Amino acid sequence: MSEQSEQQQAGDQSQQQSPDRTERHVVIVGAGMAGVQTAVALRERGFTGPVTLIGAEPHQPYDRPPLSKAVLLGKAEDSAFDVDFAALDVDLRLGVEVTGLRAADHEVDTEAGPVPYDVLVVATGAHPLTLPGSEGVPGVHLLRTLDDAARLKPVLERRHGIVVVGAGWIGAEFTTAARQAGCAVTVVEAAGRPLPGALPAEVTAPMAAWYAESGAELRLHARVEHVEEGRVVLTADSDDFGATGEARELPADAVVVGIGARPATGWLEGSGAALDPSGALTADAHLRTSLPDVYAVGDCASFPSARYGERLLVHHWDNALQGPRTVAAGIVGEAPEPYDPVPYFWSEQFGRFVQYAGHHGAADTLLWRGDPAEEAWTVLWLRGETPVALLAVGRPRDLAQGRRLIEHGTAVDPARAADPSVPLKAAVR
Repeated sequence: MSEQSEQQQAGDQSQQQSPDRTERHVVIVGAGMAGVQTAVALRERGFTGPVTLIGAEPHQPYDRPPLSKAVLLGKAEDSAFDVDFAALDVDLRLGVEVTGLRAADHEVDTEAGPVPYDVLVVATGAHPLTLPGSEGVPGVHLLRTLDDAARLKPVLERRHGIVVVGAGWIGAEFTTAARQAGCAVTVVEAAGRPLPGALPAEVTAPMAAWYAESGAELRLHARVEHVEEGRVVLTADSDDFGATGEARELPADAVVVGIGARPATGWLEGSGAALDPSGALTADAHLRTSLPDVYAVGDCASFPSARYGERLLVHHWDNALQGPRTVAAGIVGEAPEPYDPVPYFWSEQFGRFVQYAGHHGAADTLLWRGDPAEEAWTVLWLRGETPVALLAVGRPRDLAQGRRLIEHGTAVDPARAADPSVPLKAAVR
């Protein structure tokens, strides 16, 4: 039996065992975007049973994107969701760490004791990867939580010299904020280009110039050997020191690590839940896991995409917003469509608004719309003549039109689609 069939069967069995869908106790673990939106979506669909939302942080649930922007720069105190949990009749339990799951007993273990459930939604998100050997070193920071942003605000206010490890999305956004605050910033990246795990080299190569334009120094092929208080030491083979004369030891009043994230599913060890190699829960097309009465949504769950013919793990805000609607529909007994969105995210960096929609892994053609040396340009990926992904820099209209073409599987004329003066909707076959 296939993985999806087994999970479908588990879901069907749980539905037969619990006929009164509106009164079952739903427990949601994780009070980020995915968890909060699941609670909201349940009430919007008329669910009247008890809902418990458990969050590990003590803060009122908040949105994460502003942490690397307004909150970090002191333009906002926090980014709490505008949700009245009391009015929704949601039992909000904050500052509670979940430690395990006993699926046979339908109980979640927490530091405050076990919590029984009829239906469980896992929305624990992801946790940032740490730099080996940097734990406990003074001045080393991550940027994932509100507390992380609070610790970094005075670093920016004092205009410290900062070394950023990793030229990914978080590294670029933090560097942007740090330069706006007047900090000296050096970014070290082990790969030969920014965003090495996210986009092809030919697309990200032009982005390297953005760092210098902002006044930040970008060091590529630079691998960290170790971090000490006040400095970052690179490996001897980084940057070909003999040829460039660049320093192997970088002074650092502060170090910010942005080298990726991993699904926060360690607490599920021993539960019997099926995980993929990334550590994500393997949800089915309706976001049900391999365990009866357990759903998974957001950064901690991968799902099968018929659109792209592979399992996707999407660590972005829009996925955490859309997935809860599918979960809520399943819990209340509706027949939701398979969850198969066109992934979408955006990033504000170096004075540019960067947007991406789709998944380019299965593409066979890459089209440029515009010159990447200019302020605005777009890259369009095609499979045959059908758009499957798009990256738009300062061209929001391309993104909006391209996303609709991807959603509907609409073929385009490649020659017209490559002409930046032609609206994408006018390039349709």
